[in-house]
Amino acid sequence: MGGNLSSLDPMQVEVPNLEEHLQRDPYLRPYEREFRRRFAVMQDTMDKIEHEFGGLDGFVKSYQSYGIHVNEDNSISCKEWAPGAEQLYLTGAFNGWNRMSHPFVKGEYGLWTLHIPANPDRSCPVPHLSEIKVCVKKYNGEVVDRISPWATYVVKPPKHEGLTYKQLMWNPSEKYQLKEPHAERPRALKIYECHVGIASSEGKVGTYKEFAENIVPRIKKLGYNALQIMAIMEHAYYGSFGYQVTSFFAASSRCGTPDELKELIDVCHREGLYVLLDVVHSHASKNVLDGLNEFDGTDSCFFHAGSRGTHFLWDSRLFDYSQPEVLRFLISNLCWYYEEYGFDGFRFDGVTSMLYHNHGAQGFSGDYNEYFGLGVDTDALIYLMVANNILHKRYPQVITIAEDVSGMPGLCRPVSEAGVGFDYRLGMAIPDKWIELLKTKKDDDWEVGNIVHTLSNRRWMEKTIAYCESHDQALVGDKTIAFWLMDKEMYTGMSLLYGSNDIIDRGIALHKMIRLITHGLGGEGYLNFIGNEFGHPEWLDFPREGNNESYHYCRRQWNLVDDENLRYKQLNKFDIAMNHLESQYQWLSSGSGYVSWKHEEDKVIAFDRAGLLFVFNFH
Repeated sequence: MGGNLSSLDPMQVEVPNLEEHLQRDPYLRPYEREFRRRFAVMQDTMDKIEHEFGGLDGFVKSYQSYGIHVNEDNSISCKEWAPGAEQLYLTGAFNGWNRMSHPFVKGEYGLWTLHIPANPDRSCPVPHLSEIKVCVKKYNGEVVDRISPWATYVVKPPKHEGLTYKQLMWNPSEKYQLKEPHAERPRALKIYECHVGIASSEGKVGTYKEFAENIVPRIKKLGYNALQIMAIMEHAYYGSFGYQVTSFFAASSRCGTPDELKELIDVCHREGLYVLLDVVHSHASKNVLDGLNEFDGTDSCFFHAGSRGTHFLWDSRLFDYSQPEVLRFLISNLCWYYEEYGFDGFRFDGVTSMLYHNHGAQGFSGDYNEYFGLGVDTDALIYLMVANNILHKRYPQVITIAEDVSGMPGLCRPVSEAGVGFDYRLGMAIPDKWIELLKTKKDDDWEVGNIVHTLSNRRWMEKTIAYCESHDQALVGDKTIAFWLMDKEMYTGMSLLYGSNDIIDRGIALHKMIRLITHGLGGEGYLNFIGNEFGHPEWLDFPREGNNESYHYCRRQWNLVDDENLRYKQLNKFDIAMNHLESQYQWLSSGSGYVSWKHEEDKVIAFDRAGLLFVFNFH
């Protein structure tokens, strides 16, 4: 954005704790100028927010004024950013779908506003749950229908009305008020990654209410202290797993109402569970009629124009983080979910794609020049620094996690060190290594030195969330670790009523060992995907045309672990014991493990951590 500090020679820019960062890793010293430049741009952006964009508090709470709102006197206020539009109108059932009767007024910087007074009887002119649309007159005179980017409630239409989601006015007479305070920041994260829709054992989309009643008690009993909830931000395509977001401020209506989601988070907080939102700010759905794409009638607005604005691998749109209104939209989005819904922290999806102009498609060698050259997308990096800076200053208990595979130095160091400000990064190489071994080698041929290297290869004093498998490994086309180990034998060999099965015995043993060594050596936090704690079989496949819209593989088979005659309960009990042992000895927060033995012939690994000696024999 430019500013006072950005105009200086970077070496003149004061960074409070940069020297600590450079002393920690002397190989970063040649990039000191770039660290200082990044900090200068970040600080200038913060200054502009404070002094030119209405102040920080108003900026991060723009969700209170942007979009469509009911005022205390039951009048309606609307505000939208549409710099490429010729005119905006509001239409809906409230005005008989007259597309021209309620025009917005154009202001500065592409902002449009509209005020609709209350009805003569003082009732609201736009009733609760009535459908509304923003009509956009494009530069060529064409008038098109859009959903407000700030919509808080959108729903799937009945089948006979097509597939385009509808925006409904959410203004119940009594809104649910959060009853529980935010959860305290855990000593070390033990995360249960989950998806409300697939959490039902029935062939349907699960609900927030069912999750609160049936799944939260399971998570608590397992010993996890945090949930990471996927697919909350509304997405028209269910099979996208929530990663093709169409309405950023709307909680997915598939699973229930906004109030029911708030009630779920209250239940989690009552149980002492920290709740993370899986947030997607790396890209957005290409949907036009019910997404952000072409909102103002152009191919830019929230996104880069032309090829830079398209992620060709993901078939989605890419944000233009240099635009102040895009920063307003995204940072307000984070604060909305923290303050309105009570989420405690955020897992940022697709950070590698954001940080580099090639979106990480060419891989990384570990050469530091890859992290500080022209290949880095400064606008995206500064957005992440600003977002982390604001979140951690406003909400001291907040935790942010980066999904990054590149290993960028400083990603998980404070902004005061010219770091990007995340608290953790996901140890994405770990599940990739386990799946690679299971796919390509017999366990007799595993190289224990390679396993140890993968589990311990992380940046010093930058925390990592270790995991054996996540939702990525569960999707159709891949298999869970349990299914790789035991495959079709799981259909017939998991019963305790019959004799032992060597494949099942070995598979269960390796499943436990893989989980414990990852938990013990792989990081400063741990993550498990819903159902994998008991070795959920098969794969995950969302309803689609190719499977006749079936939910058969889009659910969790809790009956397997609840059956006392099946061996799934053994894996479940091991998971409980593992988490409770960590709570007792606290190895995730005690520094890295010291590996004292790794023997290729005997397949033995030994390490100590938190006063415990871990010994694994993979032979």
